[in-house]
Amino acid sequence: MESRILIVGLGLIGGSLAAALRAAGFQHTILSCDPDSDEIARGVEMGLIDGGATELTSVIEGATLIVLAVPVLAMRSVMTELAGCLARAAPDVVITDVGSTKATIRDCAREVFGQVPPNLVLGHPIAGSEKSGVVAANPELYVRHKVILTPEPDTEASALARVRTLWEACGAEVLVMDVARHDHVLARTSHLPHLLAFSLVDTLARQDERMEIFRYAAGGFRDFTRIAGSDPVMWRDIFVANREAVLASLDDFEAGLARLRQAIENSDGDAMLATFDRARHARHYFESLLNKTSYQAEYQMQQQGKLRYRVAPGGAVTGRIRVPGDKSISHRSIMLGALAEGVTEVKGFLEGEDSLATLQAFREMGVAIEGPHQGRVTVHGVGMHGLKAPSGPLYVGNAGTAMRLFAGLLAGQSFDTELTGDASLTKRPMGRVADPLRLMGAEIDTVEGGRPPLRIHGGKALKGITYDMPMASAQVKSCLLFAGLYAEGETRVREPAPTRDHTERMLQGFGYEVHRKHDTCWLSGGGRLTAAPIDVPADISSATFFLVAAAITPGADLVLEHVGINPTRVGVINILQLMGADLTLANQREVGGEPVADLHIRYAPLTGIDIPVEQVPLAIDEFPALFIAAANAQGTTRLRGAEELRVKESDRLQAMANGLTVIGVEHTLVEDGIDILGGGRVQGHNYGGGRIDSLGDHRIAMSFAIAALRAGDEIIIDDCANVATSFPGFIDLARKVGLHLEEEAVEEEA
Repeated sequence: MESRILIVGLGLIGGSLAAALRAAGFQHTILSCDPDSDEIARGVEMGLIDGGATELTSVIEGATLIVLAVPVLAMRSVMTELAGCLARAAPDVVITDVGSTKATIRDCAREVFGQVPPNLVLGHPIAGSEKSGVVAANPELYVRHKVILTPEPDTEASALARVRTLWEACGAEVLVMDVARHDHVLARTSHLPHLLAFSLVDTLARQDERMEIFRYAAGGFRDFTRIAGSDPVMWRDIFVANREAVLASLDDFEAGLARLRQAIENSDGDAMLATFDRARHARHYFESLLNKTSYQAEYQMQQQGKLRYRVAPGGAVTGRIRVPGDKSISHRSIMLGALAEGVTEVKGFLEGEDSLATLQAFREMGVAIEGPHQGRVTVHGVGMHGLKAPSGPLYVGNAGTAMRLFAGLLAGQSFDTELTGDASLTKRPMGRVADPLRLMGAEIDTVEGGRPPLRIHGGKALKGITYDMPMASAQVKSCLLFAGLYAEGETRVREPAPTRDHTERMLQGFGYEVHRKHDTCWLSGGGRLTAAPIDVPADISSATFFLVAAAITPGADLVLEHVGINPTRVGVINILQLMGADLTLANQREVGGEPVADLHIRYAPLTGIDIPVEQVPLAIDEFPALFIAAANAQGTTRLRGAEELRVKESDRLQAMANGLTVIGVEHTLVEDGIDILGGGRVQGHNYGGGRIDSLGDHRIAMSFAIAALRAGDEIIIDDCANVATSFPGFIDLARKVGLHLEEEAVEEEA
């Protein structure tokens, strides 16, 4: 830590820095230079500084770190004074600043010093208040706020590290970017909002009825215009210093405002709705990205951060429940609804992280979408060629399905797009869709290993192909069918084994003809989609956790309502029945082209089996839970041909094997499967407890949660926040049917 800090300018920012350092336990000397001697006296009286002066020469002696906290337009004169006495500072002195426009300050340094000194680290804390002066100093001002450092290429690494340490001691998150990028970003996120607030308040204040306007202003008006109470001299200086970037951001805003004005003039409700709804959800969405929190948590006001499950052994499984809507169908309902002509009403939409990311992506491409609200979404379709270029990359979070389906859909658009996702998704292979799309004429860039982000170059003429899939994958099939909508001629896809056919069924439901014969499906490009209502069935993948929970728990009697039983998804039902589960289907019917039923399951002893290879692709997402069923069965359950599990959100074969080892279940892991020796007891426990690392994989977390029903001791599961990606409300339903499950927030490690 520094031994002698000099803060030049003891206002709100400089004073709060001193206050934060004192609150963090800084015991060394803090001095200040400020033209107002009364401010210095107040700083000393408040215990923030040890002393100060109105001239730099009086306080610079031995300073190890100098912070320039003066207005931007005062920086040249301050640097000139500093240059004249800098030799009296410590030999290893480091200089930094807090200005909100970096190019201007960099130019000042070059003029005064002849270059940007290697020991000068330009910086900007993104924090402030409408209050001013050292009396407003707040030791919490920088806590969990960002500080942007903009070092030059020849800035000393040690100087950068010391400035980083300074701000981190104040509780700030330190980021690094170049000067031009900083000024561009801040012009839009800080400078423009302040400019608009000043303008709006000034406009209203000059009207005759201003007293009535302000008397009846609601909280929203006060919140938005609060920043108009900021220091006008400071903001004048900022707008002058960052003139070009501010003008560019103002041009963009005026263009958007003109579009909105035109929509109001034309009573164009869809255009207004698209703007308002996109803005509303973008507010939640980008907040979640910046804070590295769940978009779903922001949207639904759920607990954020790392979560741990603690599940006590034993429990019952009884009652009637309905699990959330099918994720695969939820994705496709938005995609096809957006490309259709007319309005698509969706019921039962899964309000999970992945599906919400798909919603937001289409909003960013100009589609007006209402909701979701209690599973209801209204999509105002724009037609096959009505999508607009997004302003930046489309972020799909952890949704591999969304990324692969989007790749096909976007390959046929006239504009360029980039698809990106979270850290987990960027490790997953995308060559399996990129390669056949390239055969159709698409131009797609990936990073090393065929991984995301995907950069899709629009305006390419696609041609239909006949493609033999090397492995069974509904995502690849759907991707190529979506691209085929825009391709010349027929697109044919042959699958080596049956996979889920939601895309084909839904295309038919939207009036687009899809053909199938044996193992091949095909369609012709150039058609149109017509809006149709969609009732999303309950997700059989989500239902699986409770099917297995009931199958392994003596005395269980559970009904799962309105579950989708698409023939390409019922592998889990077939496998459980082969193992001896007492599982029956009731009230079978068809809703929107998808078969559904109520699933009634009672406890019955399970027996280990060799899982038929033809059932593997029909249950690929359900195997983590089925491994728990196998751990409770009599004898050995063998799985082969499931290498696809290696490239899911985690290597699910390895992750489940690791967890089974922890709780004491005998198993043998092979490259494409696993052998699991079950405990097979009708009463008591079949294995022990322990601590499981879910690796952030929601299905691993939920599988070991239900495993606790037959455990001999508590099971603790780390990294469970991603359960919300596929199954919002899992904890409540688990408790409702009888599991002893608690969740705990986990403090982030420093």
